[in-house]
Amino acid sequence: MKIQYGVNTYEPAKAYNGYTLFAGLGCRETNLINMEGKVVHQWTMPERPGCYGRLLPNGNLFYGCRCDMEKRKQQGAPMLSGMGGVLREVDWNNNLVWEYEDVFMHHDFCRMKNGNTLTLRYVEVPKEIAAKVRGGIPGTEDNGKMWSDEIREVTPDGKVVWNWIAYEHLDPQKDLLCPLCHRKEWTHANTCLELDNGDIFTCFRQTNMICIIDKKTKEIKWEWGTGLGELAHPHDPHVLPNGNILIFDNGFHRGGVEINVSMILELDPNTKKIVWQYKSNPMTEFYTGACGNAQRLPNGNTLICETLKARIFEVTPSGETVWEYISPYYGQIEFGNINWIFRAYRYGPDAPALKGKKFSTEKLDSWNAII
Repeated sequence: MKIQYGVNTYEPAKAYNGYTLFAGLGCRETNLINMEGKVVHQWTMPERPGCYGRLLPNGNLFYGCRCDMEKRKQQGAPMLSGMGGVLREVDWNNNLVWEYEDVFMHHDFCRMKNGNTLTLRYVEVPKEIAAKVRGGIPGTEDNGKMWSDEIREVTPDGKVVWNWIAYEHLDPQKDLLCPLCHRKEWTHANTCLELDNGDIFTCFRQTNMICIIDKKTKEIKWEWGTGLGELAHPHDPHVLPNGNILIFDNGFHRGGVEINVSMILELDPNTKKIVWQYKSNPMTEFYTGACGNAQRLPNGNTLICETLKARIFEVTPSGETVWEYISPYYGQIEFGNINWIFRAYRYGPDAPALKGKKFSTEKLDSWNAII
């Protein structure tokens, strides 16, 4: 079947009209597109993304970059997925505002209310703990090493003022590593968020667990997923304005099924019951085994990024697709020439990040001519 790039579906009366931000994993450009799929603004970085970028309320782009691979090797960082190493904030005109480097950083980051930044980074699991971790394919460690995650809070000048290390708080007997995954990683976090009360929210892909960390005590105060069979390597859980949690459930290595499918789940954290979900019809239409995100929009719709198909689409609460876009922008990575998108975000015309901003498409004609 021939892929139709650009916007394939658009119902203006039903969609949340605005601008969608995404960074192709093989490209150095981060694009802001309108509802017709035209690029209206663009940032170009020296490196391709260490997963993605998002807009800060002031309109600056907060972007995770891939640092030099030789530098990672020299400093002993693992060669694992989601590699970043550099966080960069640039203004609307691509001028550097702030930069922070740590070759062990990966996947996600968060600008906090106090102006500090939360980061995720790989950290080696002590051998005596690694030996006790249950699950995973025997003999698949990283040259004898197992990696886990550390969450750090760093100040604007790069000082570490708080940290949390997963292996110090998880139970190697209870928090099982997926039996179909390698033992290079125990946890594989892909989310770090500051909640309104200051606590920290994270997600461990390899153990199918989402949890809330008490910022003061560092204890896990709430968790869901591990051992329940409800999740299959999830991504991007976050709290909605109504207090529920929206989760991208990838469906990779899902037990008890004949085919893998992805779903979007809305979970009531008090009852731990799923109160809304999105599945495609047919179910096989929506699936990405890795990455992805979902964003609840102000009109109640949900924007979904299906990473491995480079597909961004918007669905109503009833599951109707009212906007769909497939990226035509390819770039070279280790796996080949791809157009994958890690995450995508929609911003309304009245969003603080876009206030007073002017779009100019004259220099973007070559990009928009592709579709």
